[in-house]
Amino acid sequence: MRIEHIAIWTRDLEGMRSFFARYFEAQAGNKYVNRDTGFSSYFLTFSGGARLELMHREDLSGPPRRSAQQTLGFTHMAFSVGDRAAVDRLTQRLSKDGYTVLDGPRTTGDGYYESRVIGPEGNQIEITI
Repeated sequence: MRIEHIAIWTRDLEGMRSFFARYFEAQAGNKYVNRDTGFSSYFLTFSGGARLELMHREDLSGPPRRSAQQTLGFTHMAFSVGDRAAVDRLTQRLSKDGYTVLDGPRTTGDGYYESRVIGPEGNQIEITI
């Protein structure tokens, strides 16, 4: 058994698609639009086969996420980028482009080499080997 995909609601569908394509080399499928419900989405596919569905509806709203706040439920997405140097490079690139680095790169107590970054709309992203 495997997880087929994870889905997240987003305010800026095109911006989120561009973010994952630019920094994590995601390939976006065709945009799906249901004009009757106001729903639109993209499925993004990553090189290892994982998929992320980005979804949007105009009638959904809510408070913005607090970037570093820990809450119950979904907390982060983790991307393996290959090696320590790749973690360092991507973390530096995201920081240079204005994204908040929460911590790292560092070796965690359980032996992972990682950094944590706040992506668009407050989503936490872990970058690891």
